[in-house]
Amino acid sequence: MKFTFRTWESPSQVLSEKADAVVIPVLDADVGVDPVLGAIDGQLSGYLRQAISDEQFAAKATQSLSFHTQGKLGATRLTLLGASKPTGVVQSDVKLWTARAIRSLPSTAKVLTLCLRGVSAADSAAAGQSVAAGARLVTYQFDKYMSGDRKKRSALEEVIVLLPPEASTEAAAAGAQRGQIIADGVCLTRDLVNEQPTEMCPRRLAEVATDLAQRLGLGCTVLGVKECEALGMGMFLGVGRGSVEEPRFIHLTYKPATTPRKKVALIGKSVTFDSGGLSIKTTEGMLWMKMDMGGGAAVLGAISALAQLQCPDEVHVLLAAAENMPSGNSYKLGDVLRGMSGKTVEINNTDAEGRLTLADAMTYAVDKLGVDEIIDLATLTGSSMVALGSTTAALFSNNDSLATRIIDASTKTGDDLWRMPLRDRLFDSLKSDIADMKNSGDRYGGSISAALFLREFIGDKVWAHIDMAGPVHAEKDVGYTPKGASGYGAALLVELLAPRQ
Repeated sequence: MKFTFRTWESPSQVLSEKADAVVIPVLDADVGVDPVLGAIDGQLSGYLRQAISDEQFAAKATQSLSFHTQGKLGATRLTLLGASKPTGVVQSDVKLWTARAIRSLPSTAKVLTLCLRGVSAADSAAAGQSVAAGARLVTYQFDKYMSGDRKKRSALEEVIVLLPPEASTEAAAAGAQRGQIIADGVCLTRDLVNEQPTEMCPRRLAEVATDLAQRLGLGCTVLGVKECEALGMGMFLGVGRGSVEEPRFIHLTYKPATTPRKKVALIGKSVTFDSGGLSIKTTEGMLWMKMDMGGGAAVLGAISALAQLQCPDEVHVLLAAAENMPSGNSYKLGDVLRGMSGKTVEINNTDAEGRLTLADAMTYAVDKLGVDEIIDLATLTGSSMVALGSTTAALFSNNDSLATRIIDASTKTGDDLWRMPLRDRLFDSLKSDIADMKNSGDRYGGSISAALFLREFIGDKVWAHIDMAGPVHAEKDVGYTPKGASGYGAALLVELLAPRQ
């Protein structure tokens, strides 16, 4: 898709721009006074103001107004999008406006003109990034297994972005390049999570990581069962014991050209299918469990963009990839597993498996890599969804500075999250009579007790845990996210580690 950025010196330029549609986000304060809308209304002989009145368009975020221009404008169709913002433009807003603009188009539309106001020179790169990312993400489709009419790719070929005179088209174009790189990382994440689980097994996930490393010049190590046994990864291997697909431990390394600012481990839960093991899930509970490797997919999508954007940090991506399946060889309730750290865990729920795989990956990051920060992403608990709903992730951290940086990044990317407390007293529910701890607490505060379990394996490192069980997938098309895998977390990590300068 091509992105063209131009500034308009007068509202009349918007009237003459040739396109299949011109889309204008409208702030609620601008409905009656905006000069662009005034110029359009004059060209349409008062029809626009009449339509705004008749349709009671008040620029609310849920409103839009669209009609054919009857040849009186350069664009065939005109659409007003309610923006419902008092002042200014925020990066995540522009991404959403772009997605809404594209969703409003006829299926045959090839050229879209998007008219943005309120974009300053300082905002230009962010606006360009958001437009490109929003366009790429909203036109994404996982159609590998579709045929015939269901395989409908977007016809859109070009987005022309009209910016106010004070904006910088050069900065916007540079931002668009960055936006496409980040969006490609998010789409890689979506592809991996949407893939059928028999295909996206640990072996295949390791092949994807190896191919990515070769393409981007990353270091890559893939450990099999024997190598993991030698490291003492008894918890990780216990989870994968019941499957005919052997576990793989995947380690990707990105190193900047200059001395790294710090060394970071990104750890993604990579249970490629979670049946619950012997604590087997219901059919409904198991239906979307191919997405239980959403954290691993997110860190792969993130490092693909970080490498291209020349992240200043040394980044290690770790995926303890396994299937959690029931069989005669499955780990059992009552088993005691010893992890790489030497700590022992009594199993009281084989469906609380993700924390076991993450714990050995965290120990690897601490003991073998000596990282400064550990950030893990995991579809870990249903409790996080009970607390925060299906679109907001739960953030836990032992460091206020890191937590603040993650929250700031999330406001820019739209990866919604909320910081949750680490209440030490809830660790009592993990106490075991025969081992160092149990792998699951009681039903109350489940996302917190899971985070407390993970905290036992980070040593003295700065750490954040993002429980993304809810936002890993979307129940329906919304904004720039189609139904299915959302790609949550990939853009967030990129914004955190390689923010736009």
